[in-house]
Amino acid sequence: MDLRTDLLERFLRYVKINTQSKDGVEDRFPSTECQLDLARLLEKELSGLGLSDVRLDAHGYLFATLPARLPPNHSRRVPTVGLLAHLDTYPGVPGDNVRPILHENYSGGPLVLPHAPDLPIRPEENPDLEKYRTDTIITSDGRTLLGGDDKAGIAVIMSVLRWLQADPSLVHPRLRIGFTPDEEVGNGTKYFDIQAFGADLAYTLDGGGVGEVEDETFSADSATVTIVGSDVHPGYAKGKMVNAVRLAHQFIARLPWAAAPETTDGRAGYLHPYQVSGSVSEARIQLLVRDFTEEGLKRLEDRLRDIAADVLALEPRAKVAVEVKESYRNMKTVLDRHPQVVEFAEEAVRRAGLVPQRKAIRGGTDGSRLSLAGLPTPNLSAGGYNFHSRQEWVALSAMVRSAQVLRELLGLWVERGLAAGG
Repeated sequence: MDLRTDLLERFLRYVKINTQSKDGVEDRFPSTECQLDLARLLEKELSGLGLSDVRLDAHGYLFATLPARLPPNHSRRVPTVGLLAHLDTYPGVPGDNVRPILHENYSGGPLVLPHAPDLPIRPEENPDLEKYRTDTIITSDGRTLLGGDDKAGIAVIMSVLRWLQADPSLVHPRLRIGFTPDEEVGNGTKYFDIQAFGADLAYTLDGGGVGEVEDETFSADSATVTIVGSDVHPGYAKGKMVNAVRLAHQFIARLPWAAAPETTDGRAGYLHPYQVSGSVSEARIQLLVRDFTEEGLKRLEDRLRDIAADVLALEPRAKVAVEVKESYRNMKTVLDRHPQVVEFAEEAVRRAGLVPQRKAIRGGTDGSRLSLAGLPTPNLSAGGYNFHSRQEWVALSAMVRSAQVLRELLGLWVERGLAAGG
């Protein structure tokens, strides 16, 4: 099997299928029918690879099983390992009619996107590009995102499954495969049945770059600020009108610039107003609240309430309410209780000839909620960069390395097995 060719062909096939999810949809799941187009294709491909228990359920989750292949007289306790990736792509950037462009034998310099020449992918903004000279770089044509998040992860899993099936000498644990919908809108695990999935541990293939092992995510909440005003004819509004739109502006202007996504990195949290809607009578501000600690979340949410009080002091006739909903929590507290799951991933990276990079994700994955619900699930690299952007790109050799890491990881679980009490 030519791993490089298989990965490239799969990836190009998958990204051409629109699978954008849609935020705010509550009357159906998944949020978009198009995600099932990819799920049905993968269902056929999994069956064609000889996996068992291939099932696309009523909620758009696709599951399958690859029975274990162990050495003769193997006595170690080998866990069932789950491999997960998500079907949907980010809804905030155009994602239909993706036309992937192959930049073969990359020689350095900016990557020019044919339909967005004003948005080149510059090495000074993408220093990792330098590592991929002579490689094949895949981008969109500039009109859409590429969809490497997470179709690179899907391609890696599918190619590794084909690799295992093609080579009877390769040992591996029992594998449970899961492809999930609506991850990008925060609902990837909404109807995920961990008990029925039947894995002892799992890995999401949803990370960027190569060689990264991510065992920590943001803790995340969402906040809705509702401002109620009072509308009257603007010609006679003096002393009477309470303009909720202007008060929404006052609220946003008071958000701390030092705690914005545009100004933070590392372990700093943020407040992100991502949608504003309304009228004179009522306006709403939707915000993301992110931090790596519960204490940090509370500080940011207290800041929202303080701003609400300030705005109300400006216009006491208004009503200003802040509603906070929990989204997900940092998975590190769970993964620290299952050190093998992360340590084996790092060892697999080394065995693949790379230097492991343990990182915290400035975001979340399906693994966040799965870990907190009892299925330890760190995140692994799948070869992509600049997710959620028209400047998204994937290096083919990075996908190859990610597949090699995964293959080493599966062999490692057979070789060493679960620790006592694991």
